[in-house]
Amino acid sequence: MNTQNQKINFKNISNNLFIKREDLIHPLISGNKYRKLKYNLQEAQIQKNDTLITFGGAFSNHILAVAALGFENNLKTVGIIRGEELSSKINENPTLKKASLLGMHFEFVSREMYRDKSSSDFLISWNEKYQNAYFIPEGGTNELAVKGCEEILLESDAIFDYICCCVGTGGTISGIINSSKTNQKILGFPALKGDFISKDISNFAKQSNWDLKTDYHFGGYGKISCELIRFLNDFYLETSIPLDPIYTGKMVFGIVDLYQKNFFSEKDKVLIIHTGGLQGIAGINQKLAKKNKEILKYENF
Repeated sequence: MNTQNQKINFKNISNNLFIKREDLIHPLISGNKYRKLKYNLQEAQIQKNDTLITFGGAFSNHILAVAALGFENNLKTVGIIRGEELSSKINENPTLKKASLLGMHFEFVSREMYRDKSSSDFLISWNEKYQNAYFIPEGGTNELAVKGCEEILLESDAIFDYICCCVGTGGTISGIINSSKTNQKILGFPALKGDFISKDISNFAKQSNWDLKTDYHFGGYGKISCELIRFLNDFYLETSIPLDPIYTGKMVFGIVDLYQKNFFSEKDKVLIIHTGGLQGIAGINQKLAKKNKEILKYENF
């Protein structure tokens, strides 16, 4: 499945700025989640697994995407969720509620236990409970996910000088790096504080034509500010393109800031990858409303 590029003219910063609307691929398995899960689903079907097990937090795009994937393909799904206290709050959480309606079964674990989710003992214990299960890592990043993300760029995208992508677990940008032309520069905008993700990207990336812009995390994963919310509302008002405040919103804020600092030349053609994540807006607005703060003026996704 391919998505078209849409030209952007926001605050007149450039005539050569485009966005690839990966968020339009699927209403629930959107953007990079669709790409990451494509070949993992195929592998689970080859192995004849009847259950998909994965990991995530309370508002995880990945959790909902796996739930929708299982629902559409007649597979059982299990979400191992960080935070035991959430077990009694499923209906208060838009992401968990949707995933539950799609048939996902939840296993709520303590944050301490969740930190060991990659250990062999932790995985063995769940494998004993769900014996015919296919495990997908948190965020979905593995070799098969990278393979799927290598299909984001098309041959027609060779005209762009820069490809910009938000970064969570590093799988999406790794796939983009692998399928990019050597003369293109791939810019990653991490949603997490720090540049530790560089090592993970290096494990999957086959080229070195990439760089991380680490100044636009707004304090770390899940952290947002009034400035960011105002920016996203202005962007939507002017372009009619919704952005989520955890990943794509921070990236686009960073890109606009880089334009204003003359990082890009007038001739540079820049492509933004919209990786979806819009389902999380309802939960973010819920939190903002409780604090009597400005909310995002678009939500129905």
